[in-house]
Amino acid sequence: MANNLLKGKKGIIFGALDENSIAWKVAERAKEEGAVFVLTNAPVALRKGDIFRLAEKTGSEVISADVTQVDDLENLFNESMKLLGGKIDFILHSVGMSPNVRKGLHYTELDYNYMMKTLDVSAISLHKVLQTALNLDAINEWGSVVALSYIAAQRTFSSYSDMAQAKAMLESIARSFGYHYGKRKKVRVNTVSQSPTMTTAGQGVGGFNAFYTYANCMSPLGNATSAQCADYCITLFSDLTKMVTMQNLYHDGGYSTMGISDKLIEDCFVCQGDCHDKNDND
Repeated sequence: MANNLLKGKKGIIFGALDENSIAWKVAERAKEEGAVFVLTNAPVALRKGDIFRLAEKTGSEVISADVTQVDDLENLFNESMKLLGGKIDFILHSVGMSPNVRKGLHYTELDYNYMMKTLDVSAISLHKVLQTALNLDAINEWGSVVALSYIAAQRTFSSYSDMAQAKAMLESIARSFGYHYGKRKKVRVNTVSQSPTMTTAGQGVGGFNAFYTYANCMSPLGNATSAQCADYCITLFSDLTKMVTMQNLYHDGGYSTMGISDKLIEDCFVCQGDCHDKNDND
């Protein structure tokens, strides 16, 4: 149901890859709520071609930008303001990539050059986006920036690898830059820590199905879908959340607060006492 929450607002959405991506759902919902926006992704992602179908559907322009390159970001903001006819009101940062994960390297055997790439793409890029926007005065007062995170920033997920460090850094940048952007321009910056979600990128992480099933067993409301995450992002872009900033906001059906659940005990726990017996004998 559309409520015109973003009527008259302009935005930039990073990271829409295909119909499974959260950024794709955010773009669809933003259009429904009256926003106009630019879609952007890295040149290699644009070659996949799906984003142009989304652009046609939402009446949007696509501007190629490598989120790690300040020159690309400066061009993105300048061209977006020309196309949209003014400053930006909202930004979605839905960007993450780990060469270590892609190549299946164990966490204890990381390639550090790859790790630096992980941090640059998945976390430092948020700082570059915010710094570029501030330098260009590209975001209106009371604008909103949302970056997508995951609870591996706080907890250990054995196969999430260096993406855990990237998400922790991402959340820290949102807090630190959020203070400065709020003081100077009344711009708010938040991260949304989403449930494990059936996206193309998410399913590339080893053990993803186990992450998904476990979280679904633990969460009293179950896992949040990409469409539900999009709804939440829309509220954070809207004027209804003007005083929310520098927060890491869990959107996970209650998973982040849980210790153990009845469902996990009754339906999902497969050890059935064998682990206890084994530990006693070790």
